[in-house]
Amino acid sequence: MTNLPESRLAASFWIALAVALVAYHLVLVFSGLVPNLISRPLHMAFILPFALVFDARTPLRRTTGGVLAVLGIAAALWVAFNSNALGDQYGFIESNFQLAVAMTLLLVVLETARRVIGLPLPLVAALALLYGLFGQYIPGEFGHSGTPLESFFGTLTIAEGGIWGTLTGVSVSVVAIFVIFGAVLNAGEAGQGFMNVAAAAAGKLKGGAAKVSVLSSALFGSISGSASANVASTGAITLPAMTKLGYPKRLAAAVEAVASSGGQIMPPLMGAGAFVMVELTGVPYIGIMAAAALPALLYFVAVWVGINAYAQRFSLKGIAEADRPVMRDVVITSLFFLVPFSVLLWGMFIAQFTPEYAAAMAILSAALLLFFNAQLTFRARQIAIRMTSAVLNAARQVSLIASIILCASIIIGVLSITGLGVKITSLILEGSGGLLWPSLLLTAVACLILGMEVPTTAAYVICVSVTGPALIELGLSPLQAHLFVFWFALLSTITPPVCGAVFIAAGMIGENWLKVALTAMALGIGLYVIPLGMVANPDMLRLSEAPLAALLAAGRVALGLTMLSFGLIGARRPLSTVALCAGGLAVVFSGLWF
Repeated sequence: MTNLPESRLAASFWIALAVALVAYHLVLVFSGLVPNLISRPLHMAFILPFALVFDARTPLRRTTGGVLAVLGIAAALWVAFNSNALGDQYGFIESNFQLAVAMTLLLVVLETARRVIGLPLPLVAALALLYGLFGQYIPGEFGHSGTPLESFFGTLTIAEGGIWGTLTGVSVSVVAIFVIFGAVLNAGEAGQGFMNVAAAAAGKLKGGAAKVSVLSSALFGSISGSASANVASTGAITLPAMTKLGYPKRLAAAVEAVASSGGQIMPPLMGAGAFVMVELTGVPYIGIMAAAALPALLYFVAVWVGINAYAQRFSLKGIAEADRPVMRDVVITSLFFLVPFSVLLWGMFIAQFTPEYAAAMAILSAALLLFFNAQLTFRARQIAIRMTSAVLNAARQVSLIASIILCASIIIGVLSITGLGVKITSLILEGSGGLLWPSLLLTAVACLILGMEVPTTAAYVICVSVTGPALIELGLSPLQAHLFVFWFALLSTITPPVCGAVFIAAGMIGENWLKVALTAMALGIGLYVIPLGMVANPDMLRLSEAPLAALLAAGRVALGLTMLSFGLIGARRPLSTVALCAGGLAVVFSGLWF
């Protein structure tokens, strides 16, 4: 859905602006290096209209959003046009006008994030700003020595230490390109291709409709990177299919919520988290993908085992042959995602291009495929609608993620300026008694609480900034620490009291959300256990360095997860349940002793 205004002139304006946004990010990839204080402010200037005005539902919201967008664009363009002079100031504001620009940028970023994702993240950012301004008056170890106003605001707004920092650089150079890639794929037949491949592969199996949901959501989620979007899109097809075959509503909704949540841990996109992780850990993108692959597959293995157990309990049927796609449709529609994915993988692994360059080439191949449909015919109106949908959805999704990252960058900037991150790390170490597993528990609870109201990527960035150093100091590798935090930041998609994917799936099927959440937690047991398994079995993350050791560790964890999942769902006697769950946990954590 593009949500275009009825006026032809207004619609043309938004389409042209969306095309400009997409073209800008593609040109950045192909044109070479552009100074950060030019490319990053321009990125913000492009996203503000879509974040503040495009989806505004009331005249007042559109008007105030328009004013904020104009102010923010003007301030961002001023930074871009004066980047050379500002570079010589080393983050120190030299006039009242520059201070006004700085205040404008910070306020616009906070309000944009509030309108796009709600109050929690901008509230944390605002509290961070207050701490930076007045923390010198806090007694004891959590105070700071104070920073001159000109230096504090300057570092955050006219240098590369705040909203123009490394996180925003990731949004500009990599996240935006992969989001555009996903939007272009979804505008064509790729989504139907995912569904057809899943139906052909698993539709005839026992519990086939649920397994189709798992496979299609994993495939779709690998490019959408959003649990909510995944539920809304694939769920529109899989939920009616499951209820038609007599699946309990709570189970159908839980399957879709759990499967869709897995999209955020499935390479290549991982809800933009993979690209942020590259910047924060220094591990190459291909290394992140290799490390994340086996844990993601194990998650879906646990879900698959759970579905098998439910299939036995409720005699769940597969999809009738008449309702499964014919092989011709499977082959043709699968090409709509296989061709762009092949271009992407060829560019990264064979041609050795950067991920963003390979993704840009994949975007061009996916855009060419928009000229064809599943019948391999040209329809001018259909092509125009697809192109419009691709650029508008790309612009909206880039703007959403950029709004989150810009706001999170304020928090990261304040932590760096004041040294608060180091102090929180010390607090965690003291609270856990210098022991790893209590620290992991504290981190998991923090991730769950923060993830309830903050998108996964933002929750991950904030949590890893304050807890990551403590986990690394206690012996985890940077990649282990970051993947652990990222997985637990995703818990809130299926864990009460705030479980976004469950709410959406339950609403779509008309079932009590708490029943759905309890079923989803049993099906999604891997989400709670696999991060701990990564710590107990570090070889599982070394697929690119030691593939045999990684596969052996993953096999051990897979066995434990199978026992756990079947114990929670398939075992009907309390003693069997306890025995299987205890045995499963023992196998998962056996890496601590062997």
